[in-house]
Amino acid sequence: MSAQLRALAADTCYQVIDQGKSLSDALPRAQLKLDLPADKALLQEICFGVMRYLPQLETVCQQLMSKPLVKQLRPLQFLLYVGIYQLKFMRIPDHAAISETVEAARSLKGQSLTKLINAVLRSVQRQPALFDFSHAPDAVKFNHPGWLISALQQAYPADWTDILLANQQKAPLWLRINQQQISPTQFCAALTAEDIAYTQPFSYLPVAIKLQQACDVTSLPGYQQGWFSVQDAAAQHAALLLNAQPGEQVLDACCAPGGKTCHILEQTTDLHLTALDRDEKRLERVHANLARLQLEARVVAADVLDTARWWQGNLFDRILLDVPCSATGVIRRHPDIRWLRKKADIANLASLQTDILQQAWQLLKPGGTLLYATCSVLPAENQLQITQFLAHQADASLVPITQAGTEACWQILPGAADMDGFFFALLHKATPN
Repeated sequence: MSAQLRALAADTCYQVIDQGKSLSDALPRAQLKLDLPADKALLQEICFGVMRYLPQLETVCQQLMSKPLVKQLRPLQFLLYVGIYQLKFMRIPDHAAISETVEAARSLKGQSLTKLINAVLRSVQRQPALFDFSHAPDAVKFNHPGWLISALQQAYPADWTDILLANQQKAPLWLRINQQQISPTQFCAALTAEDIAYTQPFSYLPVAIKLQQACDVTSLPGYQQGWFSVQDAAAQHAALLLNAQPGEQVLDACCAPGGKTCHILEQTTDLHLTALDRDEKRLERVHANLARLQLEARVVAADVLDTARWWQGNLFDRILLDVPCSATGVIRRHPDIRWLRKKADIANLASLQTDILQQAWQLLKPGGTLLYATCSVLPAENQLQITQFLAHQADASLVPITQAGTEACWQILPGAADMDGFFFALLHKATPN
């Protein structure tokens, strides 16, 4: 089983880097081939680790091999990365990491390469200086693509290294209490009764719970009863800032997988909420989340830009616009993003965001509120997007966000208060004179 697990890890990483599949898609399929929860968790740890340290793993291999493995042997190249990651970053005994990785080569039709793989791994074991990257290029030193490093240096000259280092950390497990089912006090008491350590870092957001240790959330008190959801604290601020009121018409325009939709409904009863997303497959998660949490919304599969397909003609009091973005603020949770996202994507995403924002604005009542949100840290998708919108939209004004201090918009950087990177801009639509 251990050899099979390592073969699965290599193949999963190969699918992400060489075939462009997301880890969110490839990893669960690989985990289905394993029976034990501990094996599933180990597979995830290895795959996440290879994604986090890919440039350094590649650099080490380059020093020990005359040329990389290519074509049908590419999965074996990733098997080397799997083995090196275990030796350098995991507590697995060296002899087990080496022997199981070499054995995994047979599962990947690499019988003829077992001696090579064994030799490379034993060289890594004997030569710790191979991991001295103090004089390496920034892309290797910080394990991020050069274009992203340059973008962060330009946007955050004093903070870019902190952002890159934060992206290398494992994200904590944040929960959001469903106040329609249980109070924060009651839920915290249930955690305490089970000896589950937690903190409540935000006095103004008592539903946000950070567990001291990650765990299988289905084993936590009240999972089946819908007492809580998993959601990073940064994302939990969306419903708080939107501040929907009873009786209002609310649109969550890009809603999947439904975390913010559910939080809006948990926070305020008697809402008429439309949850919209163009991805029917991802809407399955929205329906599942609503059902488990015992909430109701009108869920529609359609593109927000195609109003003829879904809009019923009534303007909305409040709109949450969590637009498609580069996801550069959640790299610590999705380490493959740094390799799947390309520099050219940013301009395309910014153009789409502009179109969605302009369209959604037309669906907002005068006097209404729109919350623009991304899980990005790039100004082109965030502050510059809002600045451009305000310059051309005379009836739009910014509502200062208290949590942002003196700034009208709120850019959360990865790791701040142990949150993901997120951006919020709260916009008010003027009423005609």
